[in-house]
Amino acid sequence: MIDFEEELKKFEPSMEVEDAEDAIYNRDLTDMMDILQEMLKESRR
Repeated sequence: MIDFEEELKKFEPSMEVEDAEDAIYNRDLTDMMDILQEMLKESRR
């Protein structure tokens, strides 16, 4: 039977996951508020 407590002690996060996490958090992504603001600017022209 698997000893989950023992397995958790051995766990180490993958470096690839950390790299991906940094890339995601450091990107300036367009969100809905940005899109709505742009649409509002366009409609005022």
